[in-house]
Amino acid sequence: MIDTSSILISIFSSIWYIIPIIFLIAFFKSPYFKGKAGEVMVNTANNIQLDKSVYTSLPDVTIKMNNGTTTQIDHILVSKFGIFVIETKNMKGWIFGSKEQKQWTQNIYGKKHSFQNPLHQNYKHTKALEEILGDTKNIHSIVTFVGECEFKTDMPDNVFLGGKYIDYIKSFKRPIFPISEVNKIINILENNRLARNRNTNKSHISSLKSRHSDIHINDPKIICKRCGSVMVERKNKKTGEEFLGCNNYPKCRNTERI
Repeated sequence: MIDTSSILISIFSSIWYIIPIIFLIAFFKSPYFKGKAGEVMVNTANNIQLDKSVYTSLPDVTIKMNNGTTTQIDHILVSKFGIFVIETKNMKGWIFGSKEQKQWTQNIYGKKHSFQNPLHQNYKHTKALEEILGDTKNIHSIVTFVGECEFKTDMPDNVFLGGKYIDYIKSFKRPIFPISEVNKIINILENNRLARNRNTNKSHISSLKSRHSDIHINDPKIICKRCGSVMVERKNKKTGEEFLGCNNYPKCRNTERI
């Protein structure tokens, strides 16, 4: 009789080292890692190309709102020329979008994927800052795409590829805040941001899920505006973005932003 257990042990002992490699490859391809890698690239560019005596960089800022929800901001730059809020997207392929569209499109290897308009996403971030800093017109929204991507539509003036956003920031040359006000803003942000740790990330994810449940995702009352079918929750496998998609897909490709 063949001893199957010894055969299995022999096979495992010869390929055991492959298992952690597979897990590492999966991690490096995950939306979480891609997002963090993009944030690191932008943070590095900020530190190298912007004068630290003029621009104070606050990366990965999570703020709790008055309504109990949280919002997570990739980068905040505070300077005498204004406050710059940067949303980072680490993506590949062709990018299609406009200022007004709720959903933008990523075309990679002939496959199309929808994701939330990052300008709309960053608008929520600027409103969060206005809530804790007071109403101000000196908060500037910036979106930058890193990675091997290319714009296939004309983009708004505050949407960039790679480090081109740096020149946009430097184009603001008229001082708005005195140094005392800059320091005050930095102190307010530091005092209101949540700790940068795993618990904060878990709390933020929980807040997002709670916020999504408030709009009754998968509720039959959410009807597709194109074909009348039910809208259901879906997740973009490439970007990790959640959205509502028509249950009649692929016959109907209508999507709604959550």
